[in-house]
Amino acid sequence: MSFFAIFCALLIEQARPLKDANFLHTQVRSALSWAVRQLDTGQVSHVRLTWLVVVLLPALIAALVHWALLYWLGWVATVVWNVVILYLTLGFRQFSHHFTDIRDALDAGDEDAARALLAQWMHMDASDLPRSEIVRQVIAHSVLNAHRCVFGVFAWYSLLSGIGLGPAGAVVYRMAEYFSALAKRPVSPRALLLSPALRDYVADWWSRVDWIPARLTAMGFAFVGSFEDAIDRWRKFEAARPGDNDGIVLAATAGALHIGLTELDLQNAAPMPRLGHLPAVVGLVWRTVVMWMVVLALLSLARLLG
Repeated sequence: MSFFAIFCALLIEQARPLKDANFLHTQVRSALSWAVRQLDTGQVSHVRLTWLVVVLLPALIAALVHWALLYWLGWVATVVWNVVILYLTLGFRQFSHHFTDIRDALDAGDEDAARALLAQWMHMDASDLPRSEIVRQVIAHSVLNAHRCVFGVFAWYSLLSGIGLGPAGAVVYRMAEYFSALAKRPVSPRALLLSPALRDYVADWWSRVDWIPARLTAMGFAFVGSFEDAIDRWRKFEAARPGDNDGIVLAATAGALHIGLTELDLQNAAPMPRLGHLPAVVGLVWRTVVMWMVVLALLSLARLLG
C-alpha cells in the first residue's frame, strides 16, 4: 500500500500542485497560532501540551480516520485516504518553482533578479552575494527542501506503514517541521510570539524527529552519487558538529557532487558550486526518489509473496 500511495501522490502533485496560499495550509497556520496563543505560558507542562496538540493530535486524527476507513469501507478507501494525506504533506512543487526561477535568472545573466528571488524565497539579505554564493545557497536550500518536503515524509510514512500508522507518520513529520520553522523565525511585531521554553522544546523535538530521515536522505544521496566522498564528508561533518541534521544532508550532497556546501567544506577548500551543478542537483534528487521507490516496491512485493 505504501508504494502505491506514494506513487499516486507524487503523480497527482506533479499534475496538480498545491498553491502556496491554499485553504488547508491557511487553516493549519490559523489552528497552530490559536494553540500557541491559548496554551503557551512558558511553563514546562504547558509547553509539552502545546507541542502535543500541534503535532501529535493531527497525527492521531489521521490514524483514526485510516483505521476507521479500513474497518468500515475496506482497503480501497484507505489507500485513497493515504494518497490524500501524502498529497498534502509531500511534494517537489512546494519549492521547485523557486529553484527554477533563480536558475533561469542566472542562465540569463541577471544576477540582480536571482538575488531578489533568493531573498524573497529565504527571507534573507542577498544583495551583496557573489554569483558563486548565490548558486551555493540555491543548491543548499533546494536540497534541504527536497529532504523536508519529500524524503523526510517518505521515511516517516514508510517506517510507520508497517504498523498501520503511515498517515500519522507523514503528519507528525510535516507538522514538526512546520512548527520548527515557525519557532526559528526572528521576533517581529507581526510574528507569532513563542516563549523561549517553547522555542527550545520545538527545536529539540524537531531534531529528534528528523534524526533518522536526515541520515536516510544522506545515505540515498551517497548511493546515487559519489559514494565514498559522500560518506567521507558525512563522517567528518558529524564528527565536527554532531547532531546537525541539516548539515549531514548538505555534507552528503556536497560529497556526492564533489562541491563545497557546508562551512566545513569551504574551510577545507572544496570547490565552489557552479551554474552547471544545478542540473546535477536535480538529477541527484530524482535518482534518489527512483531508488527509494524501487526499494519500497521490492519490500511491498516481498510482503505480498510472504
